[in-house]
Amino acid sequence: MRVFLIKAMLSAFSLLPLPVTHLIGIVIGWCLNHVPSELKRVSAVNLKLCLPSLDETSRRHLLQESLIEMAKTATELGPLWYWRKERFTALVKKVSGEEAVKHALERGQGVIIAAPHLGAWEMVGLYCSTRYPITSLYRPPRITELDTLVRKSRSRFGAHMVPTDISGIRALYNALTRGEFVGILPDQEPGTGNGVFTPFYGIPAYTMTLLYRLTCRTKATIFFTYAERLPKGKGYHLHFVPALQDISEFDQAMALEHMNKNIEACVNAIPAQYQWSYKRFRTRRAGEPDYY
Repeated sequence: MRVFLIKAMLSAFSLLPLPVTHLIGIVIGWCLNHVPSELKRVSAVNLKLCLPSLDETSRRHLLQESLIEMAKTATELGPLWYWRKERFTALVKKVSGEEAVKHALERGQGVIIAAPHLGAWEMVGLYCSTRYPITSLYRPPRITELDTLVRKSRSRFGAHMVPTDISGIRALYNALTRGEFVGILPDQEPGTGNGVFTPFYGIPAYTMTLLYRLTCRTKATIFFTYAERLPKGKGYHLHFVPALQDISEFDQAMALEHMNKNIEACVNAIPAQYQWSYKRFRTRRAGEPDYY
């Protein structure tokens, strides 16, 4: 029944204009901010950890805005996953930094799209797949019955979705060797043994090493990429932000610290649109406090 309802809601949202789906997200987010929930609790914990300089009033306001943006992440899936290509691409009102992406591709060493949980991250992969050959790392949803729908939706413009296992990692290397795109969520906690603790907003966070290993081996260019939601459902502004440093020039510890600094810079540009409800500091070292 739950899967049926989710699919029915996505189909219903796909029949609505984007401004209406975002308005519904505003209502849902406002409600989330006024009732106790795990999403609200985790978001509040993360905001206090990562942005301690904010006063209490500013933090409460940012919490409400972030819950609203998180709700939009759900309500906008109908249009993003179901609209035909021409209508979908019309949602992109502005793109910044894509010329640098094209120049990087001309070098033939591939491009890594590092898309944090910021803005409409589903838009990032879909947009890139309409313009470039892209292979994206894919972690199946917790609700296994939705797996087919998610994979079909994300690959509907030609993206190649690969699992988070050895075969998937090999596919990423192969794509970069061919001078293509690969897509990764750089702020997602990796599996045990695939990460190290690196500061994120000053808090040790279990951080993936894959991005560093990919660029060291292939010399691919990294772009931290996010789709900023425009006000009143007017569409999206895509940002392709080149890495502040070539992390392949550093040792792993320093490279991962730079990587997280790049992510922080993107988040700081539109902090309300970051998914603060994600338990980024869930994995702890022995003796460290459980923040959640």
